[in-house]
Amino acid sequence: MSAQHDFQTWSFAIQQQMELALGGLLPPASQLPQRLHEAMRYAVLGGGKRVRPLLVFAAGELVNAPVERLQYAGSAVEMIHAYSLVHDDMPCMDDDVLRRGKPTVHVEFDDATALLAGDALQTAAFEALTMQALADEPADQLRMVKLLANASGAAGMAGGQAIDLASVGQPLSLPELEHMHILKTGALIRASVLLGSYCGEPLASAQRDKLDRFAKLMGLAFQVVDDILDVEADTATLGKTAGKDAAHDKPTYVSLLGLKEAKLRAAELEAEALACLDEFGTRAARLRELAHFIVHRAF
Repeated sequence: MSAQHDFQTWSFAIQQQMELALGGLLPPASQLPQRLHEAMRYAVLGGGKRVRPLLVFAAGELVNAPVERLQYAGSAVEMIHAYSLVHDDMPCMDDDVLRRGKPTVHVEFDDATALLAGDALQTAAFEALTMQALADEPADQLRMVKLLANASGAAGMAGGQAIDLASVGQPLSLPELEHMHILKTGALIRASVLLGSYCGEPLASAQRDKLDRFAKLMGLAFQVVDDILDVEADTATLGKTAGKDAAHDKPTYVSLLGLKEAKLRAAELEAEALACLDEFGTRAARLRELAHFIVHRAF
């Protein structure tokens, strides 16, 4: 079996596991309030590449973490990610009508239901992270909760989105653009890797620092490639509206660096990130494969 085929088999298996885990954690659509629960399930299930749960599982392999722990941690980050997409797509934010190849939640339901579904998914994420022991030491599980909270709030994803909205039509320098995306996109990707790493055997402080550096670099790389795909891919391929960054006059890596330089930047970030994994040997094989997938994905 080729390495590429093996990675595809592994990632598909994790995606299937996560669909089942998420389906079991989310309230059933038949339970009151039915419309809210239906919207939550619509937002989370049946779509998406599950990159963040895959990162949780890949980091978990590095520390021999139990699968059940990784499913809870992966569900938590995926619910945070899904809630952010629901809110970002609303008319008061990016005002988009397509996500994961289907109508956005506020289009399929209504604005109020979308707002509440996002709110409920955020709290469900923290419930998932605290339903059972996910780390050998209770103090580490508290660190996991704090890590996800920081990655989701004003010091992370929400703060990055606020900067993004304020930057429409404004020229940004490369450091300013990278700071925005370290918060908006990178924080949750970093949290995914670190959450997985807490679910198993303890790491030395220096090892966790290397893993943290890897995660930060891949968070930036993910956004660079997102910006490239917004220019190069079509709506059907992306499953969301293509070209909307340029249409909304948003600062991106492509608008700042140009397409060729943006691709070079993505390759540089991948190389720097992979170097951080050298000391982990074969235990980091899945993280290396995911780094390659993130940078070279075409959809």
